[in-house]
Amino acid sequence: MTVDSSAARKPRRSAAGKAGTTGTKRTTRTTQKSTDPELVQLLTPEGKRVKNAEYDRYVDGITPDELRGLYRDMVLTRRFDAEATALQRQGELGLWASLLGQEAAQIGSGRALRDDDYVFPTYREHGVAWCRGVDPTNLLGMFRGVNNGGWDPNGNNFHLYTIVIGSQTLHATGYAMGVAKDGADSAVIAYFGDGASSQGDVAESFTFSAVYNAPVVFFCQNNQWAISEPTEKQSRVPLYQRAQGFGFPGVRVDGNDVLACLAVTKWALERARDGEGPTLVEAYTYRMGAHTTSDDPSRYRGDEERLAWEAKDPILRLRRFLEESNHADEGFFAELEAESEALGRRVREAVRAMPDPDHFAIFENVYADGHALVDEERAQFAAYQASFADAEGGH
Repeated sequence: MTVDSSAARKPRRSAAGKAGTTGTKRTTRTTQKSTDPELVQLLTPEGKRVKNAEYDRYVDGITPDELRGLYRDMVLTRRFDAEATALQRQGELGLWASLLGQEAAQIGSGRALRDDDYVFPTYREHGVAWCRGVDPTNLLGMFRGVNNGGWDPNGNNFHLYTIVIGSQTLHATGYAMGVAKDGADSAVIAYFGDGASSQGDVAESFTFSAVYNAPVVFFCQNNQWAISEPTEKQSRVPLYQRAQGFGFPGVRVDGNDVLACLAVTKWALERARDGEGPTLVEAYTYRMGAHTTSDDPSRYRGDEERLAWEAKDPILRLRRFLEESNHADEGFFAELEAESEALGRRVREAVRAMPDPDHFAIFENVYADGHALVDEERAQFAAYQASFADAEGGH
């Protein structure tokens, strides 16, 4: 793989460049600098198939049914995400982290996995969860505050969501080291964002995985913004180049190209299974919406950037390819729209039907043999809860 050492991004020193940290001005940036390195791309934004000598073999055998399946995955994942955002706005969820714009990175990489591979996500991998067979309604319990996860990680080889930034890369590395010791040929994949790449946990996981030749793929979704911090304030070089310093390969892929993400992830997983150690995949994509529903991106970035990336929409890109290749007709798209509507209704109904948790469950399993302080706090909380019943009775 050719690495352009001149691709390091120069720090911005203008007032506009500082706006990302102050939160008081919107920053307008070019979305693809001329000095950026080339990325792996198999589908252009216009939906044209382009050849790639290194990665074509991983998708050359893909069938029209499988292409339609990838499109369906992205459409339904986006609809679920939009429904969750709406539910949060209606007060049904406490918070939501949208994946809008990152569907291709997640579906492409998720469909590259085998059933016996293991996934360590962040809190935004709703598309990967879909690929692993996790019911989307199970993702919402934690955001509604009724459970601490909502699914059995061992049932789908998909770990619970991780809120602590970057820590899941260490978990993935340790798990992958165990896989290697067991002699299994499965692989592990860890998802994280561009902001998490600045965490010490990520650097430590790179070191351990390289030294122990762990069968792990580090999949970084570089969506350009770590909340309000642009990527150029996270790294002086493109993120995938960081892998070189730790002794394993890195590759940048067009994160809005589902075929390229599928191919590159298959390649990286194949390396891991063959005993060739870790790989860093940087999926160069864009966060179309807010970091979470508590964020207002209009405070730190301009509309021009978002509009430029809307033209690279991953779903529209694959639809153009399907239509021009005669792999899908209007009947398919209409049927999928109906399925999307049904999914939205199911998600709404499931969230509103979630039972409230036991108010006293928080005090259980803190200590194996109990503790006087916990008993005291439980009694205080019981009295607090009882005060509401007394107030209602007084009315």
